[in-house]
Amino acid sequence: MDGLTSWHADWRGTRVVVLGLGVTGFSVADTLVELEADVLVVASRATEERADLLAVIGARLVVQPDDDAMPVEVENFDPELLIVSPGYPPDHVILLWAQSRGVPVWGDVELAWRVRDKTGPPAEWLTVTGTNGKTTTVQLAAHLLAADGRRAAAVGNIGVPVLDAIRDPKGFDALVVELSSFQLHWIARTGPGSLVPLVSACLNVADDHLDWHGSREAYEIAKGTVYANTRVACIYNRADEVTRRLVEEADVQEGCRAVGFGLDAPGPSDFGIVGDIVLDRAFLDDRQRAAIELTTHGELEAAGLASPHMVANVLAASALARAAGVPAPTIREALATFRIDHHRTETVGFDADVLWVDDSKATNSHAADAALTSFDSVVWVVGGLLKGVDIAPLVARHAPRLRAAVVIGANHKPVVEAFERHAPHVPLFEVSATDTDGVMPEAVRLAGDAARAGDVVLLAPAAASMDQFTDYADRGNRFAAAVRAHLGGAPDGDTEPPGAPAPGTAPGQAVEPDAGSSADAG
Repeated sequence: MDGLTSWHADWRGTRVVVLGLGVTGFSVADTLVELEADVLVVASRATEERADLLAVIGARLVVQPDDDAMPVEVENFDPELLIVSPGYPPDHVILLWAQSRGVPVWGDVELAWRVRDKTGPPAEWLTVTGTNGKTTTVQLAAHLLAADGRRAAAVGNIGVPVLDAIRDPKGFDALVVELSSFQLHWIARTGPGSLVPLVSACLNVADDHLDWHGSREAYEIAKGTVYANTRVACIYNRADEVTRRLVEEADVQEGCRAVGFGLDAPGPSDFGIVGDIVLDRAFLDDRQRAAIELTTHGELEAAGLASPHMVANVLAASALARAAGVPAPTIREALATFRIDHHRTETVGFDADVLWVDDSKATNSHAADAALTSFDSVVWVVGGLLKGVDIAPLVARHAPRLRAAVVIGANHKPVVEAFERHAPHVPLFEVSATDTDGVMPEAVRLAGDAARAGDVVLLAPAAASMDQFTDYADRGNRFAAAVRAHLGGAPDGDTEPPGAPAPGTAPGQAVEPDAGSSADAG
């Protein structure tokens, strides 16, 4: 397999098992069939449409609902390679079987890196990870590159498989690749399949997916893989010591620089803020004594990008773009035209001086912390799949700003216990509905009854969504629909307060849990 490092290598007849048939799994199978490999797809479930498409393109399918059973079809197939969708944990029976027999295991990102030369000179890769803020930063960085006249795309965990981009017949100049910890786990740091990004960034590291990785240390190791082999600059968060340490420990190419970003004044080789001005003090000749103005806080406020966590995303994306050679004036102009995506502190209603905000993308405590910090008096809609993370510190930290809390999710117990221990004075309401259609109407009714003038009703669940919803986008869409119904059916836009952030310009990605481009992957 070491010799398969180009689209134009001889892939014919290579026996490959693809684990998973979500968005990512299908893109892997489709790519391999185009390369004339012999493809067997194994999935715990398959939609009729995808199963039919596999038959049309010439791949075989085994549906194995029991994740503890080893399919005999895989043993008989005797694969030379296994490519896994990121949602599958390392201790899955098929992965353990492959490991015991020395069968190489790749992720979709490694496959994409190996065959990235299909349409000509490969695009430059800018890679981004972090517990929170990845999607907005990736979208913004791609927007800044496009404003400079580059053909750029935001791909990866954002919902667009990297393999779809590298097979685009028009090709790209740059790909901004969002990488979850799941995807990073399967990326080798050395060898023919290791990535060599132009620029890389780790935005922050907080407890998330510890049940999947097995420990905080393993999670951090996965995140740190984003920096391996970087050529120009490794972007890190000055306020997050873990990202600083991961940069210091990274094995990068000679000449690669560490560039910090933060909401304070920047030092040499940093991005930061002085007063109202957002500054680049990294990509200029006299960075010891000077800085370049990129934008102002007022301009970011006009674009709906002024909350602290959004400003941090702007700084990180600007650092990525500047490292890739985008001029400062272009960044200023492009920031003014960017709008954040749906389900990220998105205003969905305003009535009786109560603001309703959808941050369904807050699928972990770190993201929810950023959302809660943005408001002074909150009715918090919280709960779902906690992924092995203790929510108690988040409850304790924000108890003073909570008017009330409304608990959703199939398992209320960890959330309720956290409130009983750390915020017993906060009125707590539990949603009794268990069916998907009933959860949000009841949650919105309870939140509306608790809210007072000047409050914000905030959906920031601090948890994944798949216990009751398809994904975070489904959860957010249902919340927004329930808010509109509660406020009397006002259409989108009619209930926004003056100066409210503009709604996102792209719908959230509906992604199956085993898709790899997982909407709840950190």
